[in-house]
Amino acid sequence: MTALIEELNRRAPQLELREYEPMSRHTTFRIGGPARLMALPATQKEAVAAVRAARELGISPFFLGNGSDLLVSDQGFDGFIVKTTGLDQTRVVNRRLRAESGIPLARLAMAAWGQGLTGLEFAHGIPGTLGGGVTMNAGAYGGELVQVLTSVTFLNDAGEVVTLPVEECALTYRHSLFTDHPEWLILEAEFELAQGVPSLIKIKMDELAQKRRSKQPLDLPSAGSTFKRPEGYFAAALIEQCGLKGVGIGGAQVSEKHAGFVVNRGGATADDVRRLMELIQNTVYRETGVTLEPEVKFLGF
Repeated sequence: MTALIEELNRRAPQLELREYEPMSRHTTFRIGGPARLMALPATQKEAVAAVRAARELGISPFFLGNGSDLLVSDQGFDGFIVKTTGLDQTRVVNRRLRAESGIPLARLAMAAWGQGLTGLEFAHGIPGTLGGGVTMNAGAYGGELVQVLTSVTFLNDAGEVVTLPVEECALTYRHSLFTDHPEWLILEAEFELAQGVPSLIKIKMDELAQKRRSKQPLDLPSAGSTFKRPEGYFAAALIEQCGLKGVGIGGAQVSEKHAGFVVNRGGATADDVRRLMELIQNTVYRETGVTLEPEVKFLGF
């Protein structure tokens, strides 16, 4: 990593770099050992420079947003992480909202409301960033990003900045072209939103936030929904049906409030979470024949 650090200092002297950075500070699980090197770009130019420099040295960066669907091993990650949360600007161009990939979806929804634009209210309660949201086609309460996205701008594996219309991004349930190309760095996205009444937009956002608070264990660290929704079922219902609500391993527990969440009730290790997820998958498969696929991503295992 020494060669990369030297190259980054030369190409982007203002770029913030951290060595052996505890990943527990960068995931909503509050779990994870140290990352060997982390870059925290404040501009798209810095992000592009960091990725190009790494690739020229044969290093594949891992792109991190809010870490809201990520479990990092207790040993950490012996690689290079580019954290995008410094890319958080929005602007309105020709009545379309453009936003950088590191903005939290909650702030993006607020930015739309501030412009009197409706269509992103559902995103106000989603804990991730726009980049992660586009990658997974994030959705909640009947809304999905694919419904309002018009285009995505990204850095491809050849180091070129490309803009694709949403029709070519293959957004489906928790999947997109970017899921298949984790080496592509999403830089920004554009939305087409309708003009709305600001007071009504705010009422809808508040209603959805209240709904979320009443149903989800927001008082404890988690990575949101632990498993994807299996075809024809709901993961939480299957987990509860198998008597797993409240079951724990070490500091990890199936939430007593919502069985679709594995929570860190204090001092949980990544191994606790991983073992509990395996217990859930094995039990649900044995009892119901349904295979649960993790929505949580794993790093450093």
